[in-house]
Amino acid sequence: MAFTAKDVQALREKTGCGMMDCKKALTEANGDMEKAVELLREKGLAAAAKKSGRIAAEGVVLAVVDEAKKVGAVIEVNSETDFVGKNASFVSFVEDCAKTVIDENPADVEALSECKLAGGKDTVAEALREKILTIGENIKIRRFARYEGELISYVHGGGTIGVLVRFNTTPEIAAKPEFKVMAKDVAMQIAALNPAYLNKEAVPADVLEKEKEILMAQISNDEKLKNKPAQVIAKMVEGKIGKYYKENCLVDQAFVKDGNISVAKYIADTAAALGGDISVAEYVRFEKGEGLEKRVDNFADEVASMVK
Repeated sequence: MAFTAKDVQALREKTGCGMMDCKKALTEANGDMEKAVELLREKGLAAAAKKSGRIAAEGVVLAVVDEAKKVGAVIEVNSETDFVGKNASFVSFVEDCAKTVIDENPADVEALSECKLAGGKDTVAEALREKILTIGENIKIRRFARYEGELISYVHGGGTIGVLVRFNTTPEIAAKPEFKVMAKDVAMQIAALNPAYLNKEAVPADVLEKEKEILMAQISNDEKLKNKPAQVIAKMVEGKIGKYYKENCLVDQAFVKDGNISVAKYIADTAAALGGDISVAEYVRFEKGEGLEKRVDNFADEVASMVK
């Protein structure tokens, strides 16, 4: 079956592959478009396999809420370079992945890979392989979280940090503009100050014990403090633990926009003004590339390899 230059162009548009690759694939497939797509995808698998060892610590974090369904998701998808993280096609893929998480409620990244991508015909894994083939970088879906209920999402720095917060309140209060303003402020607080815990109760006992051990060691190493009476030392440790809560627990933190009140007081004031109850049930904060090894490029080596 013969094929024309128009067929090559059509295949190129469909797959994002180079002109010569498309021509070879159509030749190999005897002009059968679907077979050519399949062949390119098979080659893409090989390309993706080669790329899968490369460090992907850039990319984007997205947080979205489907207001109608009252379901939200925050997701991190990594690429090798920051340049790809800003690519419209890549960002669109991440948005579709977030929609898939909202619609399908997969248990983990592996289960998400097997879901059909929102708005597409392929599975998430297949669409991911297409992206790797087209973009030419290793791309990884790293993690996601999904909440249901009264939610707010916030994305900072064009996808550097994504926050999703679930509140305990009534749908009537959650629909009010004043609630939305307060909720967004709380999400921004989480993005800015990265509180490790929601409240005092959420701090694990072993973490608290370790903190007390460190404080006791600091006191015993201080010539002025170590000989103080036991009850005085106990009071000092108590005071410092209070400070630990104020730094590490969201509701105890000083509110960023008004340092005279805590986040808990800001939420309580909003609740009183709206005539109901509001509290933070849970939250999740993803920061792009946190805990991942970063790629270090040696420009001289790169140029040398290109010259070769």
